[in-house]
Amino acid sequence: MDNSHNQISRKKDVYAVSKTFKKYLKRYGREIQLPISYESLKHFDDSMPCYNKKGEDTLWETVFYHPSLTQEIHQSLIRIYSFIKAAGANQAEDHLHVEKIDFCVFGNSQPFRVKVVNSFNDVYSYLYIKKADASRILGLELEHLLSPYYINYLVDDDTLIEEHIAGVPGDMFIKEFLHRPDFNPIRIAKEFVKFNERCFARLLGDMRSYNFVFDITQDFDDVQFCIRAIDFDQQSYEGRKNFYLPQFFKENRVFVELVREHLNEEVITQYQQEERAQLFKRIKAQRHRLRDLKASVDQDVLAPPEKIKQLTEELAAYFGNEKFLQCYSMADVLRIQLRELVVTHLHKS
Repeated sequence: MDNSHNQISRKKDVYAVSKTFKKYLKRYGREIQLPISYESLKHFDDSMPCYNKKGEDTLWETVFYHPSLTQEIHQSLIRIYSFIKAAGANQAEDHLHVEKIDFCVFGNSQPFRVKVVNSFNDVYSYLYIKKADASRILGLELEHLLSPYYINYLVDDDTLIEEHIAGVPGDMFIKEFLHRPDFNPIRIAKEFVKFNERCFARLLGDMRSYNFVFDITQDFDDVQFCIRAIDFDQQSYEGRKNFYLPQFFKENRVFVELVREHLNEEVITQYQQEERAQLFKRIKAQRHRLRDLKASVDQDVLAPPEKIKQLTEELAAYFGNEKFLQCYSMADVLRIQLRELVVTHLHKS
C-alpha cells in the first residue's frame, strides 16, 4: 500500500436530483411526500454549542424554534421517523418525543440530527435530514445494492432523510479501541483491505477515518469487525483515482501500517479476491435494479467535466483499458469500473 496521501481539493458542488432519477427513487420506494422539508428546519430562532461527555465542542449546535412552531415541527419529525422505521405505521407515535435537534454548519451536507426518544423506556434513535444531492443519493443507493449492509433513506424533492448508521467512528476507534488486548489486529487489517476494495470498486471517495465506523461484534471465540461508510458525499465526484482508495488518506495511516505488519502480499490478494467475489454476487443479484439505476442517472451531471476527464484518464492508465476514455458521464465510468475490477478480473482468475 502506497505512502502518498490524498488532499481534499475544495468543497463539493451540490447537484439537483433529475426527473429520471426521481422516477427511479419512487419506483423503488425511496421517494415519498414528507411533512417537513430541509429548508423549513433552517428557520430556527436560536442555537447553542453541543458538547460531548468530555466537555469537548462537537461542532454541532442544538437549535431552537419559536414556541408556536416547535410542537408542529416535532410532530412532523416523529412522522418522518415512523416512515423510515415502520413504513408509516403510526401506532407507536404517541410514545415518541423529539428530545433535541442539532445542526452542523460544517461539511457538504450541513445536516440536521434529530434525537427521537421512546417515552416508555428512554431508548433513543437518530435520524439525519439533509439537502438532497444527486451524487450523495447515488452513493446511498450503491451502498444498499453493493455492500453487505441495508441502507435506509427517503427523498422528497430537495430533502433527504437518512437513518443513523451505528458504530464506533474510525478516528475514535484508533484512539480508544485499536490497541485493546482482546482485539485481534489481523482481523482489523483484513477488514480494512476489504473496505478499501469495496470503496474503489464502486468509486466512493473521501473515506477518511471519521467518515466510516467500526461495527464490533463478539463472536463465540473472537471479536469480529466490519467497516461501514457513513458519508456518501463523495460518490463518483473527484477526478483522482487514489481519492477512491482509503489507503491513501493520512488519517488512515495506522490501518495501512497494520496491514503491512500483519498481512503479506498473498493474503492481501486473497482478501481482495474474496471481496470482489462478493461484489460479483451482489451485481448478479441486483443486475436489473442496477441497470435501472444507471439509466436513471446516465445523463445527469454528477461531477464537473474536468474531473470526469481526469478520472477516465487515470483509470484508463491504471487498468490499461481505453474504454474509460470513451466515458462522458460518471454513470458510464462507474459501469466500466465495476466491470473492470469485479467482473472481468474474476473471469480472468
